[in-house]
Amino acid sequence: MKIMVIGGGGREHAIIKKIKENKSVEKIYALPGNGGIARDAECFPIKATDIDGIIEFAKKYRPDYSIVAQDDPLAAGCVDSLESIGIPSFGPKAEAAIIESSKVFSKDLMKKYNIPTAKYEVFDNVYTALGYLDDAPIPTVIKVDGLALGKGVVIAETREEAKNAVKEIMEDHKFGKSGDRIVIEEFLEGPEVSVLSFTDSKTVVPMISSMDHKRAGDGDTGLNTGGMGAIAPNPYYTKEVAEKCMREIFLPTIEAMNAEGRPFKGCLYFGLMLTENGPKVIEYNCRFGDPEAQVVLPLLKSDLLNIMQAVTEERLADEEIEWYDESACCIVAASDGYPAKYEKGYEITIPDDVWENVFVAGAISEDGKLVTSGGRVLGVTARAGNLQEAIEATYGLLDTIEFGNKYYRVDIGQKALKALK
Repeated sequence: MKIMVIGGGGREHAIIKKIKENKSVEKIYALPGNGGIARDAECFPIKATDIDGIIEFAKKYRPDYSIVAQDDPLAAGCVDSLESIGIPSFGPKAEAAIIESSKVFSKDLMKKYNIPTAKYEVFDNVYTALGYLDDAPIPTVIKVDGLALGKGVVIAETREEAKNAVKEIMEDHKFGKSGDRIVIEEFLEGPEVSVLSFTDSKTVVPMISSMDHKRAGDGDTGLNTGGMGAIAPNPYYTKEVAEKCMREIFLPTIEAMNAEGRPFKGCLYFGLMLTENGPKVIEYNCRFGDPEAQVVLPLLKSDLLNIMQAVTEERLADEEIEWYDESACCIVAASDGYPAKYEKGYEITIPDDVWENVFVAGAISEDGKLVTSGGRVLGVTARAGNLQEAIEATYGLLDTIEFGNKYYRVDIGQKALKALK
């Protein structure tokens, strides 16, 4: 089989490494891929958002199956376009990807179908939004409506901070058209849980839960990032919580999307907050999380490609999905200064025996060398019998990797360890 994967980050590298385990896979094309992915797939410099370029490539190379892993091409209808030329694909069509590409849509969906979430208001006028903030409860959460590389969320601790965020988004157009509408919502408290799930629009199969670490600095300080590391499973996500989420959130969401005429097939990500009033949805993503994919997929014992094909063909209920009874930790090595200003172009050295644990995100190949090209450079993941061992193993591996300007958090997983105690 020839497989095409759309995207070029650490998540895509994790997917590619996992589908390589399927013996029927002869060739993997990555569009665009990156310098590290090139070790595991043939990369072509076609942007994930270049739908016309992807279709042209697909017509020429005729992959047997495609995996659209990134939010932008999903929202732009990449799966729709691929299926229109006869290439079966993993991922939702644009009509379903709206669950991530519009925060207003997803909040209104939850309100309409009584899916627990934070209270909210929607604004498309900066002055109305600023007026609302005069009396709104603080802290508050401000979200841009559209896609913003996972960075379109501001948790404002003061009224001034909230108003400045609204001005930056709506007046200064910090996130472009994505910020033409915003959601201002209630600040929720409690442990956060990420639950990725396979769904074929009829059946929902949650994957192992995880805990992301969004802030750039130790102790959850500093700016919000795309994610500085993750652990799995999440100790706060007990069997009882899982059953409640399936009953009150997961199945109702799939049923709501069907009722709206937007059946969702692919990986649906549930970002949850376990509040004192029960689990509530913070956000939906229409694809694997990053770095959650890098910590969850190594724990998958079953064949990922087989599961994906079962999703596409709407026969997920027939698949038996097994997981390793272990823990995993992923730590992101970033360029110092991320997510603000940072330098790039540093050579990366990775020992040969460590490569199997590495998922490359922001690196290119230059003159046969791997060099840094982004804020999040790579993720390192280790699996072990318990979380403490997985964390120690991951930091041990991370110490063997070198590049100038390397930065990483030293407390990934500590909150989860405390919860276990």
